Amino acid sequence: MKAPPRLQSLIEEGLIDTVVRQLMSGKEAMVFVVRCGDETRCAKIYKEATHRSFRQAVDYTENRKVKNSRSARAMAKGSKFGRQEQEAAWQSAEVDALYRLAAAGVRVPQPYNFHDGVLLMELVTDAHGDAAPRLNDVRFTPEDARTHHATLVAEVVRMLCAGVVHGDLSEFNILLAHLPGTEGEEAGHDGPVIIDLPQAVDAAGNNHAQRMLLRDVANLRDFFGQFAPELRTTQYGPEIWSLYQSGLLTNETPLSGVYAPDHVDVDMQAVLREIDDARDEDAARRLRMAAG
Repeated sequence: MKAPPRLQSLIEEGLIDTVVRQLMSGKEAMVFVVRCGDETRCAKIYKEATHRSFRQAVDYTENRKVKNSRSARAMAKGSKFGRQEQEAAWQSAEVDALYRLAAAGVRVPQPYNFHDGVLLMELVTDAHGDAAPRLNDVRFTPEDARTHHATLVAEVVRMLCAGVVHGDLSEFNILLAHLPGTEGEEAGHDGPVIIDLPQAVDAAGNNHAQRMLLRDVANLRDFFGQFAPELRTTQYGPEIWSLYQSGLLTNETPLSGVYAPDHVDVDMQAVLREIDDARDEDAARRLRMAAG
């Protein structure tokens, strides 16, 4: 097929040879199957901010670091240059997360290059070499549902131990791929691959990380619970976050799916005193403003 304008520069740079076909078009990006020498890969073209439905919510961008101080100031002011820099930072967040998670052993597509707003990465395939389906397009037996759920909970833990929370994990951004076999598994096996990471957040530096992780794990529970109903009562999310906060979470930490929160008696008198103090401070502030 004719190469889209956004991919032409990659052809000119020799990063890709030909464009095979469009794979998908989503709210954030368009993905094309491309040929690079003897390999088939995919090219993800990020849509411009004005053409995207997803909002770069402050919940996701909170505490993201920008190395260039000029860029940081411009982004804070909201200037045209600042908006351009914010868009570039948003796009590169997925690239950074992919490299970070791949190094940590999380099963994500291997990134190869990022050029002019286009991410060149591994094409995740099924046993026939075709593009792997998303989980929401697959029906599972109870046994397979339990297996894939356990695998993905372990991947969430591995991501968290690497300091990353996906932030939008669900059956719509997990592929069921044919993974290479290990020793004793020469034929390989089907397993999940996590995709779509531009909204990934820093677990330690984002105040919303806990809420996002709990939502990610709940999404997995609810999806696989359709096929294995006993999963619906599990509490892996709170258990994982509690272990993480306590500094006890590792990739090998055994999980039970059971969570009993600690109940601490609330000192109501102390709470009321805080409220009274806040009211007094507000009244004093209003008096100072009236006097000025």
